[in-house]
Amino acid sequence: MDSQKRKKEVFTMNKNDQNFLIQKIRTQYTEKEHTDLDELKKLDKKVKRPATVFAYVFGILGAIVMGSGMSLVMTDLAATLGLTAPMTSGIAIGVIGMVMVLVNYPIYKGILGSRRKKYADEIIALSDKIMNK
Repeated sequence: MDSQKRKKEVFTMNKNDQNFLIQKIRTQYTEKEHTDLDELKKLDKKVKRPATVFAYVFGILGAIVMGSGMSLVMTDLAATLGLTAPMTSGIAIGVIGMVMVLVNYPIYKGILGSRRKKYADEIIALSDKIMNK
């Protein structure tokens, strides 16, 4: 009998919990109003996304190039490809990949900085408008 009473207590919600759950479900079915804050978030993403996409793609390519150089040195892939000096070409390709990976972050910062300069006035004006409401 005591365990049944405990189960009943676990499943009963207080009024605040019920209201919270109701509001959570209700917001899924109401139309959201577009605000200046939404516009500010959209502009921020517009600034950051190209730099981030570039950094991921260029970094992945650099890692693949570096790994290809390592594969030439460490496996018999060079013999399959018909290369006579796998150590030199593998090291050269690996160094190219390392350089790509090393310059990735400065290039990312450069792209991000230029995009911040481009959109700075618009973002500052919109953020001032939001803060002064």
